[in-house]
Amino acid sequence: MRILVVEDEKKVARFIERGLKEERFAVDVAHDGEAGLELALVNPYDLVVLDVLMPKKDGFQVLTEIRAAKRPCRVLMLTARDGVDDRVRGLDTGADDYLTKPFAFAEFLARVRALLRRGAVEQTSLRLTDLVLDLKARKVTRAGQPIFLSVKEFAVLEHFVRHAGQVVTRTELAEQVWDLHFDPMTNVIDVTVYHLREKVDRDFKPQLIHTVRGAGYVMKAEDQP
Repeated sequence: MRILVVEDEKKVARFIERGLKEERFAVDVAHDGEAGLELALVNPYDLVVLDVLMPKKDGFQVLTEIRAAKRPCRVLMLTARDGVDDRVRGLDTGADDYLTKPFAFAEFLARVRALLRRGAVEQTSLRLTDLVLDLKARKVTRAGQPIFLSVKEFAVLEHFVRHAGQVVTRTELAEQVWDLHFDPMTNVIDVTVYHLREKVDRDFKPQLIHTVRGAGYVMKAEDQP
C-alpha cells in the first residue's frame, strides 16, 4: 500500500511518516499543497493524508482538484480546527474521513486501516501452499516452521502472495514497498528478494519465488502453470 502525506508541519509529517513505515506502508511526503497535488496526480496512491492549512494551496483546494481528476485514492483530512463547518466542508468536497489535531497515532492508524478496508473484505492471513502470513501479528510460517523477516522482506513477500501467479515487476515493488526516494540504480530489490528466497525457499519444497527474465518475479508453486 502506498500513502501520500501532505503536511506542512515537518515535525508532524516525520511523526506520521515514521509510524506508517513501521506498519509496512510505502510513504511519500510533501510539505505544501502544490507539491502534494503534483504527486497525487502523477502517482498511484491508495490513500492521501491531507492537512487543511498549508502554503500555496490549502487542503480543500488540493482535495477539489484530486476529485476533479477522478483519482481513486481515499483521502483522510487533518486539521487543527475543531469546527463542524470545516469537517462538513471537507466531507462535502470529497474527503473520506476527518481527524482533528492533536491525535494519538493509534487512532490515526485505525482511521487509515478503516479507509483502506472500504469496499474490500479485510484479510487477517494469506496462504500459498504451506506458506502462511499472519498479517496482524506479522508472522510467517512455512510447513509450520517460523520464518523471521525484516519489515521490507515481509512487505515484499506480502505483495508477492497477494499477486500470486502474476509477474511482479521491480518498478511495481519500488512503488508499493519503497517510496519516491528509492534509487532505481541500486540492487536493493534483488538483494531483498535473494534474502527472501534464502528464508522461504532454500529448505522447503516446492520452490515459490521465481525470476522472470527481463520482467521481474512471480510467486507460484513449481508445478503451477
